Amino acid sequence: MAASTVASPLCTWLVAACMSVSCERDGAAKRPASCGFSGRRRRRLPVPECSRGGGGGGSASSFGLVSSCLAFEPCSEFYSSRAASSLGFFGESGFASLFGSRNRQMNRRQRRLNRAPGSGEVMAVAVQAAPEFVTKKKPVTKQRRVVVTGMGVVTPLGHDVDTFYNNLLEGVSGISEIETFDCSEFPTRIAGEIKSFSTDGWISPKLSKRMDKFMLYMLTAGKKALADGGITEDVMNELDKTRSGVLIGSAMGGMKVFNDAIEALRISYRKMNPFCVPFATTNMGSAMLAMDLGWMGPNYSISTACATSNFCILNAANHIIRGEADVMLCGGSDAAIIPIGLGGFVACRALSQRNDDPTKASRPWDMNRDGFVMGEGAGVLLLEELEHAKERGADIYAEFLGGSFTCDAHHITEPRPDGVGIILCIENALAQAGVSKEDVNYINAHATSTMAGDIMEYQALTRCFGKNTELRVNSTKSMIGHLLGAAGAVEAVAAVQAIRTGWVHPNVNLESPADGVDTSVLVGPTKERVDVKVALSNSFGFGGHNSSILFAPYK
Repeated sequence: MAASTVASPLCTWLVAACMSVSCERDGAAKRPASCGFSGRRRRRLPVPECSRGGGGGGSASSFGLVSSCLAFEPCSEFYSSRAASSLGFFGESGFASLFGSRNRQMNRRQRRLNRAPGSGEVMAVAVQAAPEFVTKKKPVTKQRRVVVTGMGVVTPLGHDVDTFYNNLLEGVSGISEIETFDCSEFPTRIAGEIKSFSTDGWISPKLSKRMDKFMLYMLTAGKKALADGGITEDVMNELDKTRSGVLIGSAMGGMKVFNDAIEALRISYRKMNPFCVPFATTNMGSAMLAMDLGWMGPNYSISTACATSNFCILNAANHIIRGEADVMLCGGSDAAIIPIGLGGFVACRALSQRNDDPTKASRPWDMNRDGFVMGEGAGVLLLEELEHAKERGADIYAEFLGGSFTCDAHHITEPRPDGVGIILCIENALAQAGVSKEDVNYINAHATSTMAGDIMEYQALTRCFGKNTELRVNSTKSMIGHLLGAAGAVEAVAAVQAIRTGWVHPNVNLESPADGVDTSVLVGPTKERVDVKVALSNSFGFGGHNSSILFAPYK
Protein backbone atom coordinates (compact mmCIF):
# COMPACT_ATOMS: atom_id res chain seq x y z
CA MET A 1 0.00 0.00 0.00
CA ALA A 2 2.89 2.33 0.89
CA ALA A 3 4.57 1.60 -2.44
CA SER A 4 1.49 2.47 -4.45
CA THR A 5 1.14 5.67 -2.48
CA VAL A 6 4.64 6.77 -3.42
CA ALA A 7 4.54 5.55 -7.01
CA SER A 8 2.37 8.29 -8.40
CA PRO A 9 4.35 11.37 -7.29
CA LEU A 10 7.75 9.68 -7.90
CA CYS A 11 7.05 8.58 -11.42
CA THR A 12 5.42 11.88 -12.31
CA TRP A 13 8.70 13.52 -11.32
CA LEU A 14 10.64 10.96 -13.37
CA VAL A 15 8.57 11.57 -16.49
CA ALA A 16 9.13 15.32 -16.19
CA ALA A 17 12.83 14.86 -15.49
CA CYS A 18 13.51 12.40 -18.29
CA MET A 19 11.65 14.50 -20.83
CA SER A 20 13.87 17.46 -19.98
CA VAL A 21 17.28 15.70 -20.31
CA SER A 22 19.56 16.15 -23.31
CA CYS A 23 18.51 14.56 -26.53
CA GLU A 24 21.80 12.74 -27.18
CA ARG A 25 24.48 10.86 -25.24
CA ASP A 26 27.26 12.77 -23.56
CA GLY A 27 29.86 14.06 -26.02
CA ALA A 28 27.70 14.14 -29.17
CA ALA A 29 28.72 16.83 -31.60
CA LYS A 30 25.27 17.94 -32.69
CA ARG A 31 21.90 18.24 -31.01
CA PRO A 32 18.61 18.00 -32.85
CA ALA A 33 17.09 21.38 -33.56
CA SER A 34 13.85 20.17 -32.10
CA CYS A 35 15.43 20.09 -28.67
CA GLY A 36 15.85 23.84 -28.74
CA PHE A 37 19.15 23.82 -26.85
CA SER A 38 21.81 26.47 -27.34
CA GLY A 39 25.45 25.52 -27.99
CA ARG A 40 26.19 25.99 -24.33
CA ARG A 41 26.52 22.79 -22.32
CA ARG A 42 23.44 22.18 -20.17
CA ARG A 43 23.33 20.41 -16.84
CA ARG A 44 21.65 17.06 -16.91
CA LEU A 45 19.38 15.88 -14.17
CA PRO A 46 20.34 12.63 -12.40
CA VAL A 47 18.24 9.61 -13.13
CA PRO A 48 18.06 6.95 -10.40
CA GLU A 49 18.09 3.21 -10.78
CA CYS A 50 14.36 3.26 -11.32
CA SER A 51 14.86 4.35 -14.95
CA ARG A 52 17.55 1.81 -15.90
CA GLY A 53 15.38 -0.81 -17.38
CA GLY A 54 14.17 -3.75 -15.40
CA GLY A 55 10.69 -5.01 -14.79
CA GLY A 56 7.79 -3.99 -16.99
CA GLY A 57 4.54 -2.50 -16.05
CA GLY A 58 5.58 1.11 -15.69
CA SER A 59 4.61 2.74 -12.43
CA ALA A 60 3.45 5.87 -14.25
CA SER A 61 0.41 3.94 -15.28
CA SER A 62 -0.91 4.46 -11.79
CA PHE A 63 -2.29 7.76 -13.13
CA GLY A 64 -4.11 5.90 -15.90
CA LEU A 65 -2.91 8.60 -18.32
CA VAL A 66 0.84 8.44 -19.03
CA SER A 67 3.20 5.52 -19.68
CA SER A 68 6.70 5.30 -21.16
CA CYS A 69 8.44 2.99 -23.59
CA LEU A 70 11.12 2.78 -20.88
CA ALA A 71 10.01 0.64 -18.00
CA PHE A 72 9.65 2.70 -14.83
CA GLU A 73 9.78 -0.10 -12.33
CA PRO A 74 10.63 1.44 -8.93
CA CYS A 75 14.04 0.53 -7.49
CA SER A 76 14.68 -0.92 -4.04
CA GLU A 77 15.27 2.57 -2.64
CA PHE A 78 11.77 3.47 -3.78
CA TYR A 79 10.21 0.73 -1.73
CA SER A 80 12.26 1.31 1.42
CA SER A 81 10.58 2.86 4.42
CA ARG A 82 13.15 5.62 4.32
CA ALA A 83 12.18 6.62 0.78
CA ALA A 84 8.50 6.41 1.58
CA SER A 85 8.87 8.62 4.60
CA SER A 86 10.78 11.15 2.56
CA LEU A 87 7.61 11.83 0.61
CA GLY A 88 5.70 12.67 3.76
CA PHE A 89 5.18 16.16 2.41
CA PHE A 90 8.92 16.13 1.68
CA GLY A 91 10.23 16.33 5.23
CA GLU A 92 13.70 17.26 6.33
CA SER A 93 15.56 15.40 3.58
CA GLY A 94 12.97 16.05 0.90
CA PHE A 95 13.73 14.52 -2.48
CA ALA A 96 17.41 14.09 -1.55
CA SER A 97 16.85 11.00 0.60
CA LEU A 98 14.75 9.49 -2.16
CA PHE A 99 17.86 9.32 -4.35
CA GLY A 100 20.38 8.16 -1.71
CA SER A 101 21.64 11.55 -0.58
CA ARG A 102 20.77 13.34 2.59
CA ASN A 103 22.09 16.79 3.34
CA ARG A 104 25.33 16.43 1.32
CA GLN A 105 25.36 18.40 -1.93
CA MET A 106 27.04 16.91 -5.01
CA ASN A 107 29.42 18.94 -7.14
CA ARG A 108 29.31 18.96 -10.94
CA ARG A 109 31.83 16.10 -11.31
CA GLN A 110 29.94 13.87 -8.88
CA ARG A 111 26.69 14.56 -10.65
CA ARG A 112 28.30 13.65 -13.98
CA LEU A 113 29.70 10.40 -12.56
CA ASN A 114 26.35 9.59 -11.03
CA ARG A 115 24.57 10.01 -14.32
CA ALA A 116 22.74 6.87 -15.29
CA PRO A 117 23.68 5.01 -18.47
CA GLY A 118 21.33 5.88 -21.26
CA SER A 119 20.20 9.07 -19.64
CA GLY A 120 20.93 10.95 -22.82
CA GLU A 121 18.65 8.81 -24.91
CA VAL A 122 15.53 10.28 -26.33
CA MET A 123 12.52 9.00 -24.45
CA ALA A 124 9.21 8.51 -26.18
CA VAL A 125 6.14 9.19 -24.10
CA ALA A 126 2.80 7.95 -25.28
CA VAL A 127 -0.32 9.58 -23.92
CA GLN A 128 -3.09 7.07 -23.54
CA ALA A 129 -6.72 8.02 -23.82
CA ALA A 130 -8.58 8.19 -20.53
CA PRO A 131 -11.01 5.37 -20.00
CA GLU A 132 -14.40 6.06 -21.54
CA PHE A 133 -17.31 6.74 -19.23
CA VAL A 134 -20.57 5.41 -20.48
CA THR A 135 -23.53 7.64 -19.62
CA LYS A 136 -26.52 5.59 -18.72
CA LYS A 137 -29.70 6.84 -20.28
CA LYS A 138 -32.58 7.55 -17.96
CA PRO A 139 -35.22 4.89 -18.50
CA VAL A 140 -38.33 6.08 -20.26
CA THR A 141 -41.15 6.30 -17.76
CA LYS A 142 -44.71 7.49 -17.85
CA GLN A 143 -44.95 11.12 -16.74
CA ARG A 144 -45.94 11.41 -13.12
CA ARG A 145 -49.18 13.29 -12.51
CA VAL A 146 -49.49 15.95 -9.82
CA VAL A 147 -52.62 16.55 -7.76
CA VAL A 148 -53.72 18.96 -5.04
CA THR A 149 -54.63 17.14 -1.83
CA GLY A 150 -54.60 19.94 0.76
CA MET A 151 -54.74 23.73 1.12
CA GLY A 152 -54.15 26.28 3.85
CA VAL A 153 -54.65 30.05 3.97
CA VAL A 154 -54.21 33.06 6.21
CA THR A 155 -56.07 36.01 4.64
CA PRO A 156 -58.02 39.19 5.44
CA LEU A 157 -61.19 37.16 4.78
CA GLY A 158 -60.48 34.17 7.01
CA HIS A 159 -57.84 31.70 8.09
CA ASP A 160 -59.35 28.49 6.76
CA VAL A 161 -60.16 27.63 3.16
CA ASP A 162 -63.94 27.30 3.49
CA THR A 163 -64.41 30.57 5.38
CA PHE A 164 -62.15 32.37 2.95
CA TYR A 165 -63.91 31.12 -0.16
CA ASN A 166 -67.43 31.51 1.20
CA ASN A 167 -66.68 35.17 1.93
CA LEU A 168 -65.38 35.56 -1.62
CA LEU A 169 -68.57 34.02 -3.02
CA GLU A 170 -70.66 36.46 -0.97
CA GLY A 171 -68.66 39.46 -2.19
CA VAL A 172 -67.36 40.38 1.26
CA SER A 173 -64.47 42.84 1.29
CA GLY A 174 -61.49 42.41 3.58
CA ILE A 175 -60.14 45.91 2.98
CA SER A 176 -60.33 48.45 5.79
CA GLU A 177 -58.38 51.17 7.58
CA ILE A 178 -54.92 50.21 8.81
CA GLU A 179 -54.85 49.68 12.58
CA THR A 180 -51.39 48.19 13.20
CA PHE A 181 -49.62 51.55 13.21
CA ASP A 182 -50.40 55.24 12.93
CA CYS A 183 -50.53 56.07 9.23
CA SER A 184 -52.35 59.39 9.49
CA GLU A 185 -49.50 61.15 7.67
CA PHE A 186 -49.61 58.78 4.69
CA PRO A 187 -51.72 59.54 1.60
CA THR A 188 -52.87 55.89 1.69
CA ARG A 189 -54.30 54.64 4.97
CA ILE A 190 -56.14 51.48 3.90
CA ALA A 191 -55.12 47.85 3.25
CA GLY A 192 -56.25 44.25 3.30
CA GLU A 193 -54.94 43.93 6.83
CA ILE A 194 -55.30 40.81 8.97
CA LYS A 195 -57.00 42.02 12.15
CA SER A 196 -56.90 38.93 14.33
CA PHE A 197 -54.42 36.11 14.06
CA SER A 198 -53.22 33.44 16.47
CA THR A 199 -50.50 30.84 16.16
CA ASP A 200 -51.82 28.82 19.11
CA GLY A 201 -51.56 25.13 18.37
CA TRP A 202 -49.44 25.73 15.27
CA ILE A 203 -46.19 27.44 16.37
CA SER A 204 -44.41 27.44 19.73
CA PRO A 205 -44.78 30.66 21.80
CA LYS A 206 -41.01 31.23 21.80
CA LEU A 207 -40.78 31.19 18.00
CA SER A 208 -43.94 33.24 17.68
CA LYS A 209 -42.26 36.08 19.58
CA ARG A 210 -39.11 35.96 17.49
CA MET A 211 -40.36 35.40 13.96
CA ASP A 212 -41.49 37.97 11.42
CA LYS A 213 -45.18 37.82 10.56
CA PHE A 214 -44.52 36.56 7.04
CA MET A 215 -42.98 33.44 8.61
CA LEU A 216 -45.82 33.05 11.11
CA TYR A 217 -48.37 33.23 8.30
CA MET A 218 -46.36 30.78 6.21
CA LEU A 219 -45.87 28.14 8.89
CA THR A 220 -49.48 28.35 10.00
CA ALA A 221 -50.86 28.08 6.45
CA GLY A 222 -48.43 25.24 5.69
CA LYS A 223 -49.49 23.20 8.69
CA LYS A 224 -53.14 23.88 7.94
CA ALA A 225 -52.58 22.54 4.41
CA LEU A 226 -51.15 19.35 5.91
CA ALA A 227 -54.11 18.98 8.26
CA ASP A 228 -56.51 19.67 5.40
CA GLY A 229 -54.73 17.02 3.33
CA GLY A 230 -55.16 14.36 5.99
CA ILE A 231 -51.48 14.22 6.93
CA THR A 232 -51.99 13.02 10.46
CA GLU A 233 -49.19 12.02 12.80
CA ASP A 234 -49.53 8.40 11.71
CA VAL A 235 -49.40 9.35 8.02
CA MET A 236 -46.43 11.63 8.71
CA ASN A 237 -44.54 8.74 10.27
CA GLU A 238 -45.13 6.68 7.13
CA LEU A 239 -43.95 9.39 4.72
CA ASP A 240 -40.53 9.15 3.12
CA LYS A 241 -39.21 12.44 4.46
CA THR A 242 -36.32 12.45 2.00
CA ARG A 243 -38.92 12.76 -0.77
CA SER A 244 -41.02 15.44 0.93
CA GLY A 245 -40.15 19.08 0.32
CA VAL A 246 -41.12 22.69 0.97
CA LEU A 247 -41.02 25.50 -1.60
CA ILE A 248 -42.80 28.55 -0.23
CA GLY A 249 -41.59 31.97 -1.29
CA SER A 250 -41.95 35.60 -0.30
CA ALA A 251 -41.63 38.82 -2.27
CA MET A 252 -40.65 41.05 0.64
CA GLY A 253 -39.36 38.70 3.35
CA GLY A 254 -39.02 39.73 7.00
CA MET A 255 -39.33 43.49 6.61
CA LYS A 256 -40.53 44.08 10.18
CA VAL A 257 -37.68 42.08 11.78
CA PHE A 258 -35.11 43.89 9.66
CA ASN A 259 -36.67 47.30 10.24
CA ASP A 260 -36.65 46.69 14.01
CA ALA A 261 -32.96 45.77 13.78
CA ILE A 262 -32.20 49.08 12.05
CA GLU A 263 -34.00 50.98 14.79
CA ALA A 264 -32.07 49.04 17.44
CA LEU A 265 -28.80 49.80 15.67
CA ARG A 266 -29.48 53.52 16.12
CA ILE A 267 -28.93 52.90 19.84
CA SER A 268 -26.27 50.17 19.69
CA TYR A 269 -25.53 46.98 17.84
CA ARG A 270 -25.84 45.28 21.23
CA LYS A 271 -29.57 45.99 21.10
CA MET A 272 -30.05 44.10 17.83
CA ASN A 273 -32.02 40.86 17.69
CA PRO A 274 -29.54 38.04 16.92
CA PHE A 275 -32.23 36.52 14.69
CA CYS A 276 -32.67 39.65 12.59
CA VAL A 277 -30.65 38.40 9.63
CA PRO A 278 -31.89 34.79 9.31
CA PHE A 279 -35.50 35.74 10.05
CA ALA A 280 -35.42 38.52 7.44
CA THR A 281 -34.35 36.30 4.54
CA THR A 282 -37.05 34.97 2.22
CA ASN A 283 -35.84 31.35 2.38
CA MET A 284 -36.08 30.95 6.13
CA GLY A 285 -39.82 30.30 6.23
CA SER A 286 -39.46 27.19 4.05
CA ALA A 287 -36.42 26.15 6.05
CA MET A 288 -38.14 26.51 9.42
CA LEU A 289 -41.19 24.59 8.25
CA ALA A 290 -38.99 21.76 6.95
CA MET A 291 -37.09 21.67 10.25
CA ASP A 292 -40.36 21.45 12.13
CA LEU A 293 -41.63 18.60 9.92
CA GLY A 294 -38.30 16.83 9.40
CA TRP A 295 -38.78 16.98 5.62
CA MET A 296 -35.46 16.55 3.84
CA GLY A 297 -36.53 16.85 0.20
CA PRO A 298 -36.22 19.93 -2.07
CA ASN A 299 -36.27 23.05 0.09
CA TYR A 300 -35.77 26.64 -0.99
CA SER A 301 -37.74 29.77 -1.82
CA ILE A 302 -38.25 31.83 -4.94
CA SER A 303 -38.75 35.59 -4.95
CA THR A 304 -40.16 37.08 -8.16
CA ALA A 305 -42.16 39.94 -6.68
CA CYS A 306 -45.91 39.44 -7.11
CA ALA A 307 -45.39 36.33 -9.29
CA THR A 308 -43.58 34.50 -6.46
CA SER A 309 -46.30 31.99 -5.57
CA ASN A 310 -46.88 30.77 -9.11
CA PHE A 311 -43.16 30.28 -9.60
CA CYS A 312 -43.02 28.22 -6.41
CA ILE A 313 -46.06 26.12 -7.31
CA LEU A 314 -44.81 25.26 -10.79
CA ASN A 315 -41.30 24.46 -9.59
CA ALA A 316 -42.66 22.29 -6.79
CA ALA A 317 -44.79 20.37 -9.30
CA ASN A 318 -41.74 19.91 -11.52
CA HIS A 319 -39.82 18.30 -8.63
CA ILE A 320 -42.61 15.75 -8.38
CA ILE A 321 -42.83 15.21 -12.14
CA ARG A 322 -39.06 14.62 -12.36
CA GLY A 323 -39.26 12.04 -9.58
CA GLU A 324 -37.31 14.11 -7.05
CA ALA A 325 -40.18 14.28 -4.57
CA ASP A 326 -43.56 12.71 -3.86
CA VAL A 327 -45.03 15.46 -1.67
CA MET A 328 -44.43 19.23 -1.78
CA LEU A 329 -45.80 22.13 0.23
CA CYS A 330 -45.73 25.22 -1.97
CA GLY A 331 -47.05 28.76 -2.20
CA GLY A 332 -46.19 32.19 -0.84
CA SER A 333 -46.41 34.53 2.15
CA ASP A 334 -45.97 38.26 2.75
CA ALA A 335 -46.55 40.74 5.58
CA ALA A 336 -45.45 44.15 4.35
CA ILE A 337 -48.15 46.35 5.90
CA ILE A 338 -45.70 48.30 8.05
CA PRO A 339 -44.54 51.92 7.68
CA ILE A 340 -41.59 51.14 5.41
CA GLY A 341 -43.68 48.84 3.22
CA LEU A 342 -46.58 51.24 2.88
CA GLY A 343 -44.26 54.19 2.38
CA GLY A 344 -42.30 52.39 -0.31
CA PHE A 345 -45.37 51.65 -2.43
CA VAL A 346 -46.70 55.17 -1.84
CA ALA A 347 -43.40 56.48 -3.20
CA CYS A 348 -43.94 54.30 -6.29
CA ARG A 349 -47.33 56.00 -6.73
CA ALA A 350 -48.86 52.56 -7.04
CA LEU A 351 -51.51 52.62 -4.28
CA SER A 352 -55.15 53.67 -4.21
CA GLN A 353 -55.93 56.71 -2.07
CA ARG A 354 -59.64 56.01 -1.70
CA ASN A 355 -59.36 56.25 2.08
CA ASP A 356 -62.92 57.41 2.65
CA ASP A 357 -64.40 54.19 1.21
CA PRO A 358 -61.94 51.32 1.72
CA THR A 359 -64.22 48.51 0.50
CA LYS A 360 -64.58 50.31 -2.85
CA ALA A 361 -60.87 51.02 -3.31
CA SER A 362 -59.84 47.89 -5.21
CA ARG A 363 -61.78 47.93 -8.48
CA PRO A 364 -60.12 45.97 -11.31
CA TRP A 365 -61.12 46.99 -14.86
CA ASP A 366 -63.23 49.88 -13.56
CA MET A 367 -62.83 53.30 -15.13
CA ASN A 368 -62.36 54.95 -11.73
CA ARG A 369 -59.60 52.69 -10.38
CA ASP A 370 -56.67 54.63 -8.92
CA GLY A 371 -54.13 51.98 -7.90
CA PHE A 372 -53.91 48.72 -6.02
CA VAL A 373 -54.56 48.07 -2.33
CA MET A 374 -51.93 46.29 -0.26
CA GLY A 375 -52.86 43.03 1.41
CA GLU A 376 -51.10 40.45 3.57
CA GLY A 377 -51.32 36.75 4.31
CA ALA A 378 -50.26 33.36 3.03
CA GLY A 379 -51.48 30.55 0.83
CA VAL A 380 -50.06 27.02 0.72
CA LEU A 381 -50.96 24.05 -1.48
CA LEU A 382 -50.12 20.43 -0.74
CA LEU A 383 -49.08 18.89 -4.06
CA GLU A 384 -48.69 15.16 -4.32
CA GLU A 385 -47.82 12.55 -6.90
CA LEU A 386 -51.06 10.90 -8.00
CA GLU A 387 -50.22 7.28 -7.14
CA HIS A 388 -48.76 8.35 -3.81
CA ALA A 389 -51.99 10.20 -2.98
CA LYS A 390 -54.17 7.28 -4.03
CA GLU A 391 -52.10 4.81 -2.03
CA ARG A 392 -52.70 6.71 1.21
CA GLY A 393 -56.37 7.32 0.38
CA ALA A 394 -56.12 11.12 0.11
CA ASP A 395 -58.99 13.30 -1.08
CA ILE A 396 -57.96 14.76 -4.44
CA TYR A 397 -59.22 18.31 -4.96
CA ALA A 398 -57.86 18.97 -8.45
CA GLU A 399 -55.07 18.06 -10.82
CA PHE A 400 -52.20 20.41 -11.55
CA LEU A 401 -51.72 20.44 -15.33
CA GLY A 402 -48.70 22.69 -15.80
CA GLY A 403 -47.65 26.27 -16.35
CA SER A 404 -45.07 28.65 -17.74
CA PHE A 405 -42.90 31.70 -17.04
CA THR A 406 -41.79 34.54 -19.29
CA CYS A 407 -40.18 37.96 -18.87
CA ASP A 408 -41.39 41.21 -20.41
CA ALA A 409 -37.82 42.56 -20.55
CA HIS A 410 -39.35 46.02 -20.77
CA HIS A 411 -39.72 48.07 -17.55
CA ILE A 412 -39.29 47.82 -13.79
CA THR A 413 -42.99 48.19 -12.99
CA GLU A 414 -44.95 48.71 -16.21
CA PRO A 415 -46.11 45.84 -18.46
CA ARG A 416 -45.18 45.71 -22.13
CA PRO A 417 -47.62 47.87 -24.13
CA ASP A 418 -48.03 45.12 -26.75
CA GLY A 419 -48.71 42.42 -24.12
CA VAL A 420 -46.38 39.98 -25.90
CA GLY A 421 -44.85 38.70 -22.65
CA ILE A 422 -48.24 37.81 -21.16
CA ILE A 423 -49.50 36.21 -24.37
CA LEU A 424 -46.37 34.11 -24.72
CA CYS A 425 -46.64 33.01 -21.09
CA ILE A 426 -50.25 31.86 -21.47
CA GLU A 427 -49.63 30.09 -24.77
CA ASN A 428 -46.54 28.33 -23.40
CA ALA A 429 -48.52 27.21 -20.35
CA LEU A 430 -51.27 25.76 -22.54
CA ALA A 431 -48.72 23.99 -24.73
CA GLN A 432 -46.80 22.61 -21.76
CA ALA A 433 -50.00 21.29 -20.20
CA GLY A 434 -51.36 19.94 -23.49
CA VAL A 435 -54.53 22.00 -23.13
CA SER A 436 -56.42 23.71 -25.96
CA LYS A 437 -57.66 27.27 -25.61
CA GLU A 438 -61.24 26.10 -25.93
CA ASP A 439 -60.90 23.95 -22.82
CA VAL A 440 -60.15 26.91 -20.55
CA ASN A 441 -63.42 28.33 -19.23
CA TYR A 442 -62.30 30.03 -16.00
CA ILE A 443 -59.48 32.51 -15.42
CA ASN A 444 -58.47 33.99 -12.09
CA ALA A 445 -56.77 37.10 -13.44
CA HIS A 446 -53.86 39.00 -11.93
CA ALA A 447 -55.92 42.23 -12.29
CA THR A 448 -54.61 44.48 -9.50
CA SER A 449 -56.69 47.63 -10.13
CA THR A 450 -53.83 49.57 -11.75
CA MET A 451 -54.33 51.75 -14.82
CA ALA A 452 -51.92 49.97 -17.18
CA GLY A 453 -51.83 46.43 -15.81
CA ASP A 454 -55.55 45.65 -15.95
CA ILE A 455 -55.92 46.70 -19.57
CA MET A 456 -52.78 44.92 -20.77
CA GLU A 457 -53.90 41.64 -19.21
CA TYR A 458 -57.44 41.99 -20.51
CA GLN A 459 -56.21 42.60 -24.06
CA ALA A 460 -53.81 39.65 -23.81
CA LEU A 461 -56.66 37.38 -22.67
CA THR A 462 -58.83 38.57 -25.55
CA ARG A 463 -56.08 37.83 -28.06
CA CYS A 464 -55.38 34.41 -26.56
CA PHE A 465 -58.93 33.16 -26.11
CA GLY A 466 -60.91 35.22 -28.61
CA LYS A 467 -64.66 35.47 -28.19
CA ASN A 468 -65.10 32.40 -26.04
CA THR A 469 -68.63 32.79 -24.72
CA GLU A 470 -68.02 30.16 -22.02
CA LEU A 471 -65.02 31.96 -20.56
CA ARG A 472 -65.46 33.56 -17.13
CA VAL A 473 -62.84 35.92 -15.67
CA ASN A 474 -62.62 37.40 -12.18
CA SER A 475 -60.16 39.05 -9.79
CA THR A 476 -59.79 37.93 -6.19
CA LYS A 477 -57.91 41.16 -5.46
CA SER A 478 -61.13 43.15 -5.72
CA MET A 479 -61.99 41.86 -2.20
CA ILE A 480 -58.70 41.14 -0.40
CA GLY A 481 -56.30 43.52 -2.11
CA HIS A 482 -52.90 42.53 -3.44
CA LEU A 483 -51.10 40.02 -1.17
CA LEU A 484 -47.85 40.55 -3.12
CA GLY A 485 -45.80 37.32 -3.03
CA ALA A 486 -48.73 35.42 -1.51
CA ALA A 487 -51.26 36.57 -4.12
CA GLY A 488 -50.73 33.73 -6.59
CA ALA A 489 -51.10 31.01 -3.95
CA VAL A 490 -54.27 32.46 -2.46
CA GLU A 491 -55.70 32.85 -5.96
CA ALA A 492 -54.69 29.28 -6.81
CA VAL A 493 -56.70 28.20 -3.77
CA ALA A 494 -59.66 30.19 -5.16
CA ALA A 495 -59.25 28.47 -8.55
CA VAL A 496 -59.19 25.01 -6.96
CA GLN A 497 -62.22 25.90 -4.85
CA ALA A 498 -64.07 26.96 -8.00
CA ILE A 499 -63.36 23.48 -9.41
CA ARG A 500 -64.49 21.79 -6.21
CA THR A 501 -67.66 23.81 -5.61
CA GLY A 502 -68.77 24.70 -9.13
CA TRP A 503 -69.06 28.37 -8.14
CA VAL A 504 -66.84 31.32 -9.15
CA HIS A 505 -66.75 34.45 -7.02
CA PRO A 506 -67.88 37.87 -8.28
CA ASN A 507 -65.92 40.93 -9.36
CA VAL A 508 -66.87 43.62 -6.87
CA ASN A 509 -66.69 47.36 -7.57
CA LEU A 510 -66.85 46.92 -11.35
CA GLU A 511 -69.37 49.70 -11.83
CA SER A 512 -68.13 51.58 -14.91
CA PRO A 513 -66.00 49.34 -17.16
CA ALA A 514 -62.89 50.97 -18.58
CA ASP A 515 -62.75 51.79 -22.28
CA GLY A 516 -62.23 48.70 -24.39
CA VAL A 517 -63.35 46.29 -21.68
CA ASP A 518 -66.14 43.94 -22.75
CA THR A 519 -67.84 42.74 -19.60
CA SER A 520 -69.34 39.73 -21.33
CA VAL A 521 -66.40 37.55 -20.20
CA LEU A 522 -66.13 39.14 -16.74
CA VAL A 523 -68.01 37.67 -13.82
CA GLY A 524 -70.68 40.07 -12.58
CA PRO A 525 -71.36 41.49 -9.09
CA THR A 526 -72.65 38.13 -7.81
CA LYS A 527 -71.28 34.61 -7.84
CA GLU A 528 -71.91 32.42 -10.87
CA ARG A 529 -72.35 28.71 -11.39
CA VAL A 530 -69.58 27.36 -13.62
CA ASP A 531 -68.67 23.77 -14.41
CA VAL A 532 -64.94 24.40 -14.60
CA LYS A 533 -63.13 22.33 -17.21
CA VAL A 534 -59.72 24.01 -16.94
CA ALA A 535 -58.83 26.94 -14.67
CA LEU A 536 -56.00 29.36 -15.46
CA SER A 537 -54.42 31.56 -12.80
CA ASN A 538 -52.15 34.46 -13.78
CA SER A 539 -49.60 36.32 -11.67
CA PHE A 540 -47.28 39.09 -12.88
CA GLY A 541 -44.56 40.84 -10.90
CA PHE A 542 -42.35 43.92 -10.86
CA GLY A 543 -39.41 43.32 -13.14
CA GLY A 544 -41.61 41.89 -15.90
CA HIS A 545 -42.05 38.43 -14.35
CA ASN A 546 -45.03 36.64 -15.90
CA SER A 547 -46.46 33.32 -14.73
CA SER A 548 -49.49 31.20 -15.59
CA ILE A 549 -50.56 27.92 -14.01
CA LEU A 550 -53.39 25.51 -14.86
CA PHE A 551 -55.68 23.27 -12.80
CA ALA A 552 -58.46 20.89 -13.79
CA PRO A 553 -60.85 18.47 -12.12
CA TYR A 554 -59.17 15.14 -11.39
CA LYS A 555 -60.45 12.39 -13.66
